Amino acid sequence: MKVLLINGSPRMKGNTNRALEEVARTLNEEGVETEIAWITNKPIRGCIACGICSRTGDNRCVFDEDCCNELILKAAEADGIIVGTPVYYAGASGEIRSLMDRMFYAGGSLLRFKPAAGIAVARRAGAIEAADQINKYFQINCMPVVSSTYWSLSYGREPGETARDGEGMHTMRTLGRNMAWLLKSLEAARAAGINPPEVEPKSWTHVVRADLA
Repeated sequence: MKVLLINGSPRMKGNTNRALEEVARTLNEEGVETEIAWITNKPIRGCIACGICSRTGDNRCVFDEDCCNELILKAAEADGIIVGTPVYYAGASGEIRSLMDRMFYAGGSLLRFKPAAGIAVARRAGAIEAADQINKYFQINCMPVVSSTYWSLSYGREPGETARDGEGMHTMRTLGRNMAWLLKSLEAARAAGINPPEVEPKSWTHVVRADLA
């Protein structure tokens, strides 16, 4: 089993990465392989709703100059996904939002039913909102969201400072153990012939209806 952890911070070895390392270390102790993938500090293009990924059905974004398609492949091969972000104005970083918009439009079908969690690292406030923003991608895509003993948050400003947030590190370790437990439970379920349900075709119901206009 393998979990992909995505570092959505422009700082490769900042506090977001330190929080992800704590989760990864715990997963490793539970016998789960991990990879921390950094989105880099280069520009990540936003989704322009061109619909090409939907028409081609190849699970790739038409824009191939950044890390999006590479991470779609890594996420498809993984059994679980954890996405970490620093907090910018009470929300996730712009880069991770642009990345996840495109990952889930183009490759969402490859990620369904994989356990996932979003974590956020803040200096002071806005972390709950940022983690919730990430978790919404999972919730709309039939992905079980893994919980901990608190919201999946940690605090720190200077490099490495989050390691001194005792409760935050406890939360990350618990998240790692809970992720490992769920992955093993799902593996046992599949071995017993219990597989994920078929996804029923969606009935699109628009808020603004042409027949009422």
